[in-house]
Amino acid sequence: MGNPFIKEHYFKFILYIAVIVLVNIVALTLFFRVDLTKNGIYSLSEASKEAVATLSEPLSINVFFSKDLPAPHNNTERYLKDLLVEYAASADKHFNYTFYNVSSEEGDLTKQVDENREIAKTFGIQPVQIRVMENDEVKFKNAYMGLVIIHGDLIEKIGAITATDGLEYQLTTAIQKLNNKVSALLRQKDKIQVTMYLSSSLNPIAPLLGLNQLPQLPQEIQKTIEHLNAKNLDIFDYKRVDVKTQDELNVIVKKYDLMAMTWPEIPDKNIAAGHGAAGLVIEYKTQVSALPLISSMELPIIGTTYQMADPQLLEEELTSIMEKMIGINKAIGYLADHGTQTLGQDRMAMMQGRPGNGLQVFNQLLSSRYDIKPIALKENAIPDGLNCLIIAKPTEPFSDYELFQIDQALMKGTNIAFFADAFNEISPQGGMGMPPQYTPLDTGLEKLLTHYGISMKPAYVLDKEAYKHQIPPSQGGGEQAIYFAPMLKEDSINNAPKFMNNIKGLVAMQISPLTLEKENIDKNQVNATRLLASSNQAWLMEEPINLNPMFITPPTVPEAFATHDLAYILEGKFTSYFAGKAIPEKESGEKDITPDTQMDTAANQAKPAEAALPQGIVAQNRIIESSKPAKIFILGCSQMLADNMLDPRGRSTNATFLLNVIDHLNGEDHIASMRSKVQTLNPLVEITPFTRMIIKTFNIVILPILVILFGLGVLIHRNSKKKRISKMFKI
Repeated sequence: MGNPFIKEHYFKFILYIAVIVLVNIVALTLFFRVDLTKNGIYSLSEASKEAVATLSEPLSINVFFSKDLPAPHNNTERYLKDLLVEYAASADKHFNYTFYNVSSEEGDLTKQVDENREIAKTFGIQPVQIRVMENDEVKFKNAYMGLVIIHGDLIEKIGAITATDGLEYQLTTAIQKLNNKVSALLRQKDKIQVTMYLSSSLNPIAPLLGLNQLPQLPQEIQKTIEHLNAKNLDIFDYKRVDVKTQDELNVIVKKYDLMAMTWPEIPDKNIAAGHGAAGLVIEYKTQVSALPLISSMELPIIGTTYQMADPQLLEEELTSIMEKMIGINKAIGYLADHGTQTLGQDRMAMMQGRPGNGLQVFNQLLSSRYDIKPIALKENAIPDGLNCLIIAKPTEPFSDYELFQIDQALMKGTNIAFFADAFNEISPQGGMGMPPQYTPLDTGLEKLLTHYGISMKPAYVLDKEAYKHQIPPSQGGGEQAIYFAPMLKEDSINNAPKFMNNIKGLVAMQISPLTLEKENIDKNQVNATRLLASSNQAWLMEEPINLNPMFITPPTVPEAFATHDLAYILEGKFTSYFAGKAIPEKESGEKDITPDTQMDTAANQAKPAEAALPQGIVAQNRIIESSKPAKIFILGCSQMLADNMLDPRGRSTNATFLLNVIDHLNGEDHIASMRSKVQTLNPLVEITPFTRMIIKTFNIVILPILVILFGLGVLIHRNSKKKRISKMFKI
């Protein structure tokens, strides 16, 4: 008979092997990964999962990546493969990807590799040159490192993937861009209702107002809707309502903020007294927007003028509103006049041989995600359908009428981002080396912002926690603190809002302090959140301004230092600045007053009374006195938008902060969170020299002593255990 102990031993061994095999088989189908990184760098964001989960048409990703690349590019390929596996796990049947072999074996091109390279060339993917180290020599090698995303007939490419940072953001935004164009309209089950409220009673009075084409307007609007439906899968449902009774007029005017008109009897024109309304109302689920079909304007000398909506411009506005309502490509406005900084190259400044203030990098970063609409406020109104309006360093005064347009855009729910400056920097005319002059700005926007709850002091914030400039050795070497360029560290950045997550360090330049006007804020309606502040070692420079670092020294008294607020975001329902006031008149500019127009004006004034507009016609433009839920962001520093403060790839914390703010104003917090994941700035916590000495002493002295004591304790425990065993068995 065999030894039963040995049999039991073999039985357990075989059982353990079987369990291990079964566990591995189960693991093949129950595979899961745990991402232990703080920001989930190796896990898909919710925005990425949503982007691929909502695909309604096939989307393919073709990857052209050379094999056996040296570090760190081999890690990039591995990360890309893992990322695509994650996308596929979160998607359905509409998502697929393929890796094409574009690497030859032993220097020879196979037929398949040659065909794959031709496919890459067809898509516009070209090899890039990378540096490799072989046999202690630096060599250069051509490698394919790109991909294309195909969705229907649309193609988006990423020509060179040279790093893992931001790769998920690039892929997801590209997928969203294509998916929004193709899929958004297909997903719609409900139509967008467009209702034209136009009173037929306006037709007799229209010629007297200069609106001879008003009777033909319904046919033009219907053609516009038909044209839009042809391009957008019949998403619009159009109807016309003839507003006849006074009760109907009162209801729609109050509900949709449309313009109502009333006029007295005009016997000589055989026109009876009446009333009417004209406007387009766009409704989708719970969203409502209105467009005027007739607008009135008060001009000095000339008086009241009337204008009918242009059907072609209405098509653009309807498209913008549709895209906003169903979430295709969100449009943002950019104020393009009043001396604001130019998006892109400032060609006029270049032609005149003066420094330009163009925002090329900021424009490039914004254009990758949004449709930017330049708005010349002196000539055109702010269109409806904008999610966000950006106003960057205006230097020319706003008229009350222009301020009224900004105010009413906010009341309609358009979020506004103010990048304001307290001073206008004027370069000297003539001699080189002369310092610029700084004059306080007073554009009129200041009174609007103060009414909404924020004011900006005419001063610059200087800080001991500032950017350090490295002095060249030829000038003595060392470093010089640029006090007017504060370094904002983690303790002065509010990371509580989701879009501010992982923003741990910023550099500002010529930034002005903000003050929260608490008495102007209804705390039940508006929430004010401070985003940025200086350190407690900051002070203010007021007029006269001299930003020559050689002449700036910190104050000598501790009382001069304080913490200053630098950026705020207000969210809620605002009260109009013009509530209870008359609608401002539009000022006529100098270009409108020429000798010819003066003669025309005099001729008009000399006309008989019966040729003028009939008396008693009243156009009841409504002032929206309380806003829809809206947001206001204000930063007292337009220099942060400058090209030298941002990087074209959008990876720096400055760029991430600005783009995250714009995303938040457009309701894209999930994109902001995904972008913040790749931030690599992790500054060390500032500690005192005494604390540093304690930590160093602990690591050098105390920690080894603790290890030795622990070892002695283990040794004593073992000896004690041996003695107990010996005593137990009397050994």
